[in-house]
Amino acid sequence: MFILKRKDVEISSIQHPKREQQIPILTYQAQTFRLISVYGAKQGEEAKAFWRDLTDHRGKVCVLLEEPDRYSVWGKVRLEQLGTEAGLDTRVIPYTQACLLLLQTVYIDVEDLLGGRQAGLFQKEIAGIFKQWHFPQAETPEAVKQLLTVDPLTSLQVPPWEEHHLITLLQELYRLGKEYFGNANFAEGVRDILQDMPVAEQTQFMEWLNQSPLGKLWR
Repeated sequence: MFILKRKDVEISSIQHPKREQQIPILTYQAQTFRLISVYGAKQGEEAKAFWRDLTDHRGKVCVLLEEPDRYSVWGKVRLEQLGTEAGLDTRVIPYTQACLLLLQTVYIDVEDLLGGRQAGLFQKEIAGIFKQWHFPQAETPEAVKQLLTVDPLTSLQVPPWEEHHLITLLQELYRLGKEYFGNANFAEGVRDILQDMPVAEQTQFMEWLNQSPLGKLWR
């Protein structure tokens, strides 16, 4: 739909109707948009490819916001819709569990193959990503350690992340994995990693994954 600059839009936040968190809202020409995904300053091509896929192939009304330090993709939403998104919230929980399983598997592989020192560096880099992109309930070293080690399928408290957090996590995890291992083999066999999840939730997650450019990275 549009590629916009920061001066073209207003960005504010509103209280999520079902969670104790704020939702970023972009306003452009009396239309409101909700954050879908965030990309770093050097990821302009990836951001544009994702934005084009949403607009050209999936018929979504989206804007791409270009800023000096990042790119972000926003999808059109009516504010009154936000109070009726229980179904989306319910779906995001198993998506979050799946992403945490992928994160933990890469972390374990770093520790097993490269040693404890590299695992410590990896943990610091993940903590930096959580801080940079404002992941809820991932602000402290203790919280990060828990996310890296506690089985998300048995934990009673899954962090209240949204889809844009999950997309950012998988993008950054793929980048880190390639840096640490020197190849992308770690991103293959996703279904094997998720084998302890219910089959229906595995299938939903893989469909969600394959509907985005992430499906070309994680297979």
